[in-house]
Amino acid sequence: MTDVRVYISGMGIISCLGKGLSKTGEAIQKSLTGIRPLTLFPTASNQPLPAGEAADPLENGSVPRTHQLARLAAAQAMADLKEAPDAVVMGVTTGGMLTTEALLKAKVRDPKLFCLHATGSVVEDIARRYRCTGPALTVSTACSSGAAAIKIALEMLRSGCVKRVLAGGADSLCRLTYYGFNSLQLVDPDGARPFDLNRRGMSVAEGAAMLLLVANDPDHAVAEIIGAGLSCDAYHPATPHPRGQGAVAAMQAAIADAGISAADIDYINLHGTGTRDNDISEARAINTLFGRQRPLMSSVKGAFGHSLAAAGAMEAVVSAISISNSLVPANVGCRCPDPDLKLVPVMQPSQGPIETVLSNSFGFGGNNAAIVLGACGKPKPDRTPADTQPMAILGSACVTGTGRTGWTMRAVAKGEACAGLLDLQEISANLSAGRVRRLKRFPRLALSLAIAVHENSGADDTPAAVFLGTGWGALSETSNFLNRLFETDEQFPSPTDFVGSVHNAAAGQIAMHFQATGANITMTGGDYSFEQSLMAADLVSGNIRDGFMVIGTDEFHPELSRLFDRSVAKSDCPADGGGALFLRQEPGMSGRTIRSVFFESRENNSEVISSLIQQIEQQQPLNDRYGVILAGLPAACRREGEIQLQTLLAITGFNHPVIDYRKITGEFASASAVATVMAEQFMREGHIPAPLCGDKPGKLGAKGALILGMGDFITAMEVMPQ
Repeated sequence: MTDVRVYISGMGIISCLGKGLSKTGEAIQKSLTGIRPLTLFPTASNQPLPAGEAADPLENGSVPRTHQLARLAAAQAMADLKEAPDAVVMGVTTGGMLTTEALLKAKVRDPKLFCLHATGSVVEDIARRYRCTGPALTVSTACSSGAAAIKIALEMLRSGCVKRVLAGGADSLCRLTYYGFNSLQLVDPDGARPFDLNRRGMSVAEGAAMLLLVANDPDHAVAEIIGAGLSCDAYHPATPHPRGQGAVAAMQAAIADAGISAADIDYINLHGTGTRDNDISEARAINTLFGRQRPLMSSVKGAFGHSLAAAGAMEAVVSAISISNSLVPANVGCRCPDPDLKLVPVMQPSQGPIETVLSNSFGFGGNNAAIVLGACGKPKPDRTPADTQPMAILGSACVTGTGRTGWTMRAVAKGEACAGLLDLQEISANLSAGRVRRLKRFPRLALSLAIAVHENSGADDTPAAVFLGTGWGALSETSNFLNRLFETDEQFPSPTDFVGSVHNAAAGQIAMHFQATGANITMTGGDYSFEQSLMAADLVSGNIRDGFMVIGTDEFHPELSRLFDRSVAKSDCPADGGGALFLRQEPGMSGRTIRSVFFESRENNSEVISSLIQQIEQQQPLNDRYGVILAGLPAACRREGEIQLQTLLAITGFNHPVIDYRKITGEFASASAVATVMAEQFMREGHIPAPLCGDKPGKLGAKGALILGMGDFITAMEVMPQ
């Protein structure tokens, strides 16, 4: 990994303060707020709560509102770039939820109308519009998503594999978030007042921000991303750690990553939601880390509201504006700072040189992210790049309709399919009774897999970090929340189901179980979600010295799965499950390693199969490198996938076994996680079961296994002997 400099060469933003950098900067200078009573959709109350509703008119419904917001921000960021970005990385939590709610409330059940519900569809839309052929990655870590997306983009650029990444976040207002936060009694009816003595909560908002990040090319640059850090509280599904331990860890990691000290920070853009617990936790974290030598600081959520996954990206844009315009935003909404917090936020906008900014983003599940931005042209900080090592597999585990790893592999050895739904009681067999009572199917699947893979690894240490891939997240909680909302005329939403509905809730449960306080990242991209989580792990885990988990899982829901997932809709057999790996960034720890080797869009690259072959055969021909290919052909794009696979086999002349693994696992988004466990088990045993390769066991010898994803994206992961 090279030590490159990463510059912001383009930015775009839309919020309740308006569209574009000029309007945003002007609003900051005047201490304006865009928080007003909600008008986007009718509410049961005659007095709608104040919210940060986008001020500028949007398109007329050609795509869901989150997609529209993302498009507007991306167009600004990409205005001066004629070339396509090499990758797009975004934080998103709501996706097409506002449209989905309207359809479900009207009892519409046509799957075609839900085609843009998926959280990952937002980034795919942006990648398509800007002809991006590389990875299109979606981070869903609740309110830290946008900042975590910037961290992943930063590491992609540092790796040297890309030169331009479009990164950011987008979320729209919807009933789920509007009523969900209110059900938790976290909304201030007077509008957010971060750090104010009389604060009563947050203001839910919407918006989008995108940053064009480039490596070693400061042309048109407004600022530099010099560091970023991630952590997890591992404390509570919704409440931050009272002493701010996770926040401290994220800030320390970001400052260390930047190669500077806390004393070098000129301004802190605080997370500052206005809820009592958040402000106390963040204040204690600031006081712990900075002591009495505290820099200037403020929260902008009294002006923008809390735009969830977009917040971290929007505040990165605000931080860059602060640097380029020598402007410190005021802590809008705060009239009397709470003396118990022992913080003095900036009360009026101020002018003065700002060279280094720390921007904080914290979310449900204890997910914390911090970014350090710096002025262009400063001397390069002393930062040692992390070494990239092969990810050694210490253990693997899976669950399918047939059962856990042993039962699944015995069925595979007989050439039998494992598709189906495992009884919930059996999934929960390794969970404590107290925990089971609180968790529905999706988090039980994830936590059960995590416990099983840790046991199978034989590792003495617990995982330091968790990377989860899921196509659809907690469908049961989402369905329950919306059904109760509609059935009660929007009067009695469930706070428990709201907290559990966020995609990263399951990863938070894993972190709490193991007290895993390192990075906690949830990726969501339909049939390629597990591949995204493995890529994120590969990029972020360089500084993790203990073991970490990479997990992929999805639940089947009797109503929503067939509406949302095109592949499930084409299948006659309901199926779900998942797979998990326990990894370490140290060679020699086991006999097998895993890495992501390819991720590109089919739509924007007609020669994508040739690109895949070229990428892999840089080291050695496919026939010499791999003894088996496990190919994922999702039902929704099976015909295209079959053509892609046959093209690859024809060009390479691959003559070893090829396994169509979805015919074994059934149709669910994270089936590739099960395929990866199958590959690891084959290599552990040294051969492929005879029924999978023409009734004659296929010997692997010193060769590895290639796991392919086909269809809309072409992905490749490899499991190799050391």
